[in-house]
This record gives sequence, C-alpha cells and structure tokens, in this order.
Amino acid sequence: MPLSSSAPRSVSVLCAVFAVLSLLCAPSAVAEPPERMGPQVVDTANVLSAGDEARVLEAVDTLYRDHQVKLWVNYVRTFGSMAPRDWAARTSDLSGFSDRDLLLAVAVDDRGYWLDGTLPEAVSDAELDSLLAGSVEPALREQKWAQAAVDTAEGLGSAIRGGGVPWGVLILIGLAVVVVAGGLMLFSRKRRGDRDRAELTTAREVDPTDSAALARLSLPTLHTLSRERLVEIDDAVRTSAEELTLATSEFGDTAVTPFRAALDAARAATAKAFTIRQQLDDAIPETPDQQRAMLIELIATAGKADRELDSQVADFDAMRDLLIDAPARLDTLTRDIIELTARMPGSEAELARLGSTYPPSVIAPIHDNVRMAQERITFAENNIDSARTALTQPVGQQGGAVAAIRAAEGAIGQARTLLDAVDRAATNIQQARDGLPAALEELRADLGSAESLTEFGGADLAAAVSSATAALDAPNADSDPLGTFHTAVTADAELDRAIAAASDRKLAVEDLRRRLDRTLTDASARIDAASSFITTRRGGVDAQARTRLSEAQRHLAEARGLAGSDPERALVSAQTAADLGGQAMQQAQASVQAWETRQPMSGGGSQTGAVLGGILLNELLRGAMSGGSRGGGYGGGGGYRPGSYGGSSGSRRVSRGGRF
Repeated sequence: MPLSSSAPRSVSVLCAVFAVLSLLCAPSAVAEPPERMGPQVVDTANVLSAGDEARVLEAVDTLYRDHQVKLWVNYVRTFGSMAPRDWAARTSDLSGFSDRDLLLAVAVDDRGYWLDGTLPEAVSDAELDSLLAGSVEPALREQKWAQAAVDTAEGLGSAIRGGGVPWGVLILIGLAVVVVAGGLMLFSRKRRGDRDRAELTTAREVDPTDSAALARLSLPTLHTLSRERLVEIDDAVRTSAEELTLATSEFGDTAVTPFRAALDAARAATAKAFTIRQQLDDAIPETPDQQRAMLIELIATAGKADRELDSQVADFDAMRDLLIDAPARLDTLTRDIIELTARMPGSEAELARLGSTYPPSVIAPIHDNVRMAQERITFAENNIDSARTALTQPVGQQGGAVAAIRAAEGAIGQARTLLDAVDRAATNIQQARDGLPAALEELRADLGSAESLTEFGGADLAAAVSSATAALDAPNADSDPLGTFHTAVTADAELDRAIAAASDRKLAVEDLRRRLDRTLTDASARIDAASSFITTRRGGVDAQARTRLSEAQRHLAEARGLAGSDPERALVSAQTAADLGGQAMQQAQASVQAWETRQPMSGGGSQTGAVLGGILLNELLRGAMSGGSRGGGYGGGGGYRPGSYGGSSGSRRVSRGGRF
C-alpha cells in the first residue's frame, strides 16, 4: 500500500522504559558507558546464543542487501544514570553513523530500549510506531531478545517495500500520535541545537595541541572550529605583517630578524592549514575518520602558527615602544596623511576613467577603494588627535597614545594599499591589453595546426577547438580585457594540450614558456587583486575566500618554482592559481556583502570601516575565544581595539565566534 513520501527526517524514536516485571533484576548492575561499535551486533549482556546471533546477523544483512539501510544492535545490562535516548545518541556519535544507519539499543536489566537514527524515507512515523508497539516491545517483554531485533529489521524492510500496516491502522495511530510526535521532534531538534552550541563553546577552550580532547568532539563541531581558527590566524598573520613592515622601516632588517622568522614560520603553518581545508572542501569525499584526522591536524597546525607569533609579542612590544618618540611618530603620520590626501584626486579621477571605460564587473574589486581610503584617512586623523591629547597627560597616564598611534599606522597603511590597488588596476589591464594580440594570434595558429589532427584528437581536441573558437569570437576584448585575456590564455593552453596528445609531439620550450609567462601574469594579477581586497576588508571575509586565496598563492609559488625545470607542470599550476584567485575574489566579495548587510542601519563611517579592515578588532564578537586581553578596548566602548603583532590568542589577539 502507498506510504508517506516526505523527505528524510532525523528521528530519535523512543518507547517508554518498560515497567518493572515481576522477575528480580540484578541487584547491582554496573553501568556500561557508550562506546564506538565494532561488529554490527554487540552483546555484552550475554543474552544471545550462537544461533540467536546468527539469526540477528542474517536479518540485518538482508535489510542492508535489499534496501541499503544498516541496522546496528547493541545489548547491554544497563544504561546506568544516562537516559536511553542520550545513551543511544552518544553511541551513534562515537560510532560515526551516517543517515543510512539505525541503532537499536537494549538494556536488559533496565527494561529499556531506544531506536536512534534517520528514518528511511519510505517508512512513516505511524508505521514505525506500529512496528515498535506491535512487535518489538512484546518480544522484549517476553525476553525474546533476538526476536526483537529480527522483527525490527524485517519490519523496516517490509515498510520500505510497501507491505506495512494497513491504512486504517495507520490513520488511527497517526491521529493519536501526530501532536506528540511533532512536539517530540521540535524538542529533539532544540536539544540537539543546544548540545551543538554548548559543545562548540567548550571546544573553543581546548588546547589545539591536545589531539585526544579534539578527537572527542563531533565532526560538525570540528568543522566549525577549524573555520574559526583559519579566520583568526589569517587575520593575525596579516596584521603582524603590517606591523612588521612598519618596524622594519624604523629599525632595519637586522633588528626584526627574529620577528620575521616567527612570521615566516606562522605563514608556512597557516598555508598548510589552508591546504588541508581545501582538501576537505574539494569534490573528493573523505570518510568520517579521515575528516576527523585532517581536522585535528588543521586545528593543531593553526594553533602552532598562533604560538609562533605569540612567542615574540613581548620582545616586539619592547622594541616598538611607541611612547619613546611619540611626537616624532605623530609628525611622520601627519606627513603620510598629507601625501595620501594629495593622491586622492588623482586616484578618484583614475577610478572614474576606469568606470567609464570598462563594465562594473571589471572594476568591482576596487570601485569603492577611494571612498574607503578616505575613511581610513579620517580615522587616522582622529587617532592622531587623540594621541596628541594623551601625550599632554602626566607621565604614566599616556598609555592611550600607544593604541591611537598603532590604530593610525594601520589605517594609513590600508589607505595606501587601497590607492595603490587603483593604480595597479590600470597597469594590470594594460598588460592584458598588450598581451592579448599575441595570445589571440597564437590561438589562431594552434587552430590551424589542429585542423590536420581532427581524426586523431577525438572528443578532447573537438572540445578544445570549440573553446578556442569561442575565445576568438569573444566580444569583450575592449570592454573586459582582463577577462578576455584570461579566456584566451586558458583556451590556448587547453588546445595546446589536446594537440600535443593527438600528434604525440613535444611542444617547443620557447612557445611553452611564452604561454607560461602570460598565465603567470594572469594569475598574479588575479591573486594581487584578491589579496588586496581581503587584506583591506578582512573583518568581513570568511574562511572560504581565504582558503581559495591561500591555495592560489601556493599554486602560483609552485608554478614559479617549476618554471625552469618543468614548464608543463608549471603551466598547470599557474592556471590553477588563476582560477583559484578568481574564486577567492568572488567569495570574498560575497562575504563582505553579507557582512555589510548585517551592520546596523545607523552604522558606517570611519570606525565601521576600521572594523571591516581589521584595524579595530571586534572584541564583543571574538573576545569569548581569547581568554582575556591586556590594556582594554579602544574608543570608550570597550568593544574594539587595534590589532598588532602576535597570534590571535596573544596579549592583543581576540577570537571571533560564528558559524559557516
């Protein structure tokens, strides 16, 4: 008969704990804690004979063979102090069960049981209630332990096949349980959500090097924690790099050698962590055990990078005692503001020229750079004024000047980066325009070579020829030179590989290197744009965009390293870098747009821009993960302060919570 066709839904199907029978239970049963199941049938209560166990195994094997639903059966003496639902749910979590697994847990001394898992789509709630009340519970009451499991497996199989309970019975049962079932489902979902949030809060306090503690966390919690850690350490590395650049200009390369070594080590560890995250995000699936191992390694690697930076914080602060020559620093910062302000009209005119020449998609990464640079300049001016005011206070009460100077330095650095990006955009576009004729000419030449190889090329050559022809016919050469250049270079590389395979000839090294150089130029331009965008808006950029950028940078470095010894592999790496750089930009733009949507309607201005740029770190959102801070917040509200050199959990590092 027809069954419910509702989408798969997570259920934790419960029958009340059995009434105590007249048989005397064991006087002091020892609680059996939940553990990861190995065999599909576990009998620590010793209630199954060899024949009984064979019957149960045959039933669960039949259910899996016919319907790909795996039923696990676990007989124990007692659930101890745990509720049956919690005992079964914990066992399922420890065992890494998927939505194709169901667990029947039976406590023979407690006279209780629980069926936990995701109900197959073809089985309705009413059918399951009928199966439990009509077959499973009676068998358990009569201590027919094996029969209860066999009935469960066979009943599920029958319901999936459509041979379940008659419609009349289903209607009567459904009317009786619909309200209760709905309430239980909502309650179960709420409890699961509460448990997930509580586990994540606890996980944030776990030592990242404590692999045993991390292994006890659920996979969803590990995934969320890994993304948070990636955002934190990437912000820490970027902020530390900005601070180190300023320190190098003040004290020279020799003085900052230990800090640069720590930063380089942190960068290497961060890149490794992003590589692991990319592997988890790609189209190749990993088993739950593989995911757990990779996530633990990722979190530990990010923690190591964080500690590399934190280990140098005290020495870095001692070197950069900003109060020693604060007036001179403020004068220098004022001159920087004058220089940047003088650049503004030219940058604004250049941006307007680009906007009138190219479609919005071409200049989208920089269309608001001039406005944001002005916001950073205003923010820096305000902090310079605050610092000068603080310096008029008595000695010992001038600490506010340090935070103000550091905030002004960060804002000025980002303003310069924003204006430089506008200037580089024209250069990148011009490079694409200059290189496009040669790329198109080589594409035409390769199409001519492909004509004589049609019978050898097969589907790969046909597809490459189609892509190359489309690239030559693209109408966007004038309106979108960057995009057209990228399309032409990519199509040429694909066509060249197809020709090489069809003709079994080697490409001339000189030709290959020209293609590699153009692809490296393309990749570098896309990565530069994405990196600049993320650096100046990192307060609103999530882990996904950062992961793509880190992978793009890794592939670009690999391409440059292979260019001399293996140009063919270098070309593949460069193309991958270009694609990932474009993905990083798209995802970063979407992330920033989502961040801006979440801001209050009254927000904006220089302080909001400073939060978006990562100059001011939002302690209200991240502070819960840092375990405290030193020196208090900036600006009187207590919620923000400027970042500095060091890891995310160091004396000036805060963490950000959230969810993917």
